[in-house]
Amino acid sequence: MQWNPRRLPRMRQQMAAYLQDPDTDMARDAPRYREEIAALGRQLRPAELYWVAPDMAALAVSSADQLPDLRFLPSDRPADVGLIVFDGGAGALAYQGAEIPIDALSWGPDRGGMRLWQWIRRTRVEEALHRQGGELAAWLPPLIPVFGGVLDVATEPSPVAELPEDLRTSATTLAAAWHLMAQPRLVDRDQLRPDKAERRALARAGSSASDVTLVDLRRQYVPQTQDQEPGGAKRQYRHRFVVSGHWRDQAHGPERSLRRRTWIPSYLKGPDGAPLLATTRVNVWRR
Repeated sequence: MQWNPRRLPRMRQQMAAYLQDPDTDMARDAPRYREEIAALGRQLRPAELYWVAPDMAALAVSSADQLPDLRFLPSDRPADVGLIVFDGGAGALAYQGAEIPIDALSWGPDRGGMRLWQWIRRTRVEEALHRQGGELAAWLPPLIPVFGGVLDVATEPSPVAELPEDLRTSATTLAAAWHLMAQPRLVDRDQLRPDKAERRALARAGSSASDVTLVDLRRQYVPQTQDQEPGGAKRQYRHRFVVSGHWRDQAHGPERSLRRRTWIPSYLKGPDGAPLLATTRVNVWRR
């Protein structure tokens, strides 16, 4: 299936149907987690859908490193239940000897906390297995859940160092994305509808055609292609990279008594269209 935001509603339908099917290889091979997997499938169906464009994804990953603490109250989330795709990845995990980017994160309420799941594209798993001379034994949906855990929901923010190590990078990246998405001067948010073919396919499967929120950086992030070096020479760049800004607890509300975490903009440096350098990584998959 083509990888683009207008296909995300059908991807979601396929993932939910697979996870709720008790006869799949995933359900049979992991009987201890069968109910947890089915619950994830049920939770996906009403999830709000978000697609983060590559530049925005790079900024979320980079700025996440500077978050000192996190909070996951329902009021801090853009939706109670959501699935967010990071086009370009959001960290990486180790899978059978290969490092594979995390492509999506989902969240929703669970046991008094918030369950966070990490997802990777099926094609990435296929490529990793192919390099080792193997192949997938059965059909899998376009996105595959690989690791999840429940995070505490507390009124006071928790230090990043206290987060579960296996989820730390994903949790900070998700929180950074939420904060950035709430800044209209920083990002553009567009609502995309599936095209007619996608809507027909969803209707045949008994699902509705949900909108997808596409999140991208505003053009205030004008890439710079070169720097002036001592002696007048100019340094040329072949890649783009994030020059970090910083977070600030911005006063707002009645008598400015409330605080909202706000990103003081950084910028992307490098030629427009050049590859982004993304080095943040987290290893979570252990079998």
